[in-house]
Amino acid sequence: MTESTADRRAPDGAVSVAPVHSAADGTTYGLVRIAPGELRLHVVGNPDGFDGEAASEGILCPLTPENAAALAERFDWLRPRRIPEDRPSFGFGDRIGIAAPGHLRALRSSGVFPVLAQQSVRENVRTGRTFADVLAGAVFGAFREGYSGGFGADADHLKEPTDALEAARLGYSFFTCDPGDHVLPAESMSIDELRHRFAEIDDADGIRNRYVDRSFAVDETLVLHFSEEDVMRAAVKYGAAVEHAVRIHRALVGEIGSDFDYEVSVDETESPTSPLEHLFVALELRRRDIEFVSLAPRFVGAMEKGVDWRGDFDRFSTDLAQHATIARSIGGYRLSLHSGSDKFSLYPTFTRETEGRCHVKTAGTSYLVALEVVARYEPELFRRIATSSLAAFAEDKATYHISADPSRIPSIEGLSDERLPELLAAHDSRQVLHVAFGSILQGEYAGEIARVLAQHEEEHFAALAAHLGRHIDGLEVTSNA
Repeated sequence: MTESTADRRAPDGAVSVAPVHSAADGTTYGLVRIAPGELRLHVVGNPDGFDGEAASEGILCPLTPENAAALAERFDWLRPRRIPEDRPSFGFGDRIGIAAPGHLRALRSSGVFPVLAQQSVRENVRTGRTFADVLAGAVFGAFREGYSGGFGADADHLKEPTDALEAARLGYSFFTCDPGDHVLPAESMSIDELRHRFAEIDDADGIRNRYVDRSFAVDETLVLHFSEEDVMRAAVKYGAAVEHAVRIHRALVGEIGSDFDYEVSVDETESPTSPLEHLFVALELRRRDIEFVSLAPRFVGAMEKGVDWRGDFDRFSTDLAQHATIARSIGGYRLSLHSGSDKFSLYPTFTRETEGRCHVKTAGTSYLVALEVVARYEPELFRRIATSSLAAFAEDKATYHISADPSRIPSIEGLSDERLPELLAAHDSRQVLHVAFGSILQGEYAGEIARVLAQHEEEHFAALAAHLGRHIDGLEVTSNA
């Protein structure tokens, strides 16, 4: 099937908002606005596979997951694909489901490969969405922008094989295993407890033989040596996590074969992943023939949601250089930076040390951009959202690594309308707003936020392009990457 842009009138009372594309059989497809915030797919020709209502010409189809899947069947550039090996990649989480046009505009011909559909099970539960909804938002966003450069779809922070298989059946191309629940705090264990825990591992003798008192020449610049204690701490800390990652990967292979991208993420843990522990995890995954394209360590410093990184930059750079060397030498996989939103101080170093073999994940920062638009155009609505976010903070913060202190936030009622956007810039209030997305988007404000964003659609997309574009620019990637 081929595709090309073509001119065509929209149905009576509707306004075309995107290029019209024609398929090989002559059927044409375009997005039209029938009312503020009400978009439809206009199909003229063969409507087989689409669900819609008859219009003055063709049919008008709601932007449902089913219609997105049918559209992707017609145009292969709307189907998720794997990340190209020679380009950095960037995950654009979209908690509302309408941000993809702004995300694509943020690319600015950078050469960065976009993962447009990226959402975790936890985020879907909190927003009341599904993997199918998330993918549909990416498909229609790419179609609206006429973007044919390819994009990925990431089922993020997977903890159970059943969730991975659900996304696989929908056509997702990228699966992020989060075995964090199986990572144990070995660094705080006494040597006696450590020996006891290590002895309980089924393959303890094999691990001992493979690593104890062995040195690994990762490359000519890096040689890592495992003492007995190093091996026990690495195996106790990450052994069960490796096994969990193996289970999810094998479930996916059994369902869809091996043509997918797999990431192992151990970033949501209390203690950093040392280069030695990284090497242990990578070698154990490789030993089990697990093909992973990226790994997300827990880096040193404060990698908190919605704000820039804080910590000892020299130590971060030294550790990152070793992590990157390991990744290049043990199969050439990417390093993945999670909680990558607004980590502007890290991006240039991250790209440089990984030589562009890197992946960055963002999500909540796009939701905050949406709130910026609300604050600018309907300050009283934003004031109510901020107040409700503060009230929900004690519960909503539970699963996030953040340091926000509500006592440091000024009285929201005491702020003038002009000063309300300051809440989106200050550390404490920004994090409070960030983690409350579930309470807000499943509560009374969801419809009001959607209304404001629909009324100021281009301003919303421009704000996304500017803010996420700053992230992309920070990676310092040329279009030839």
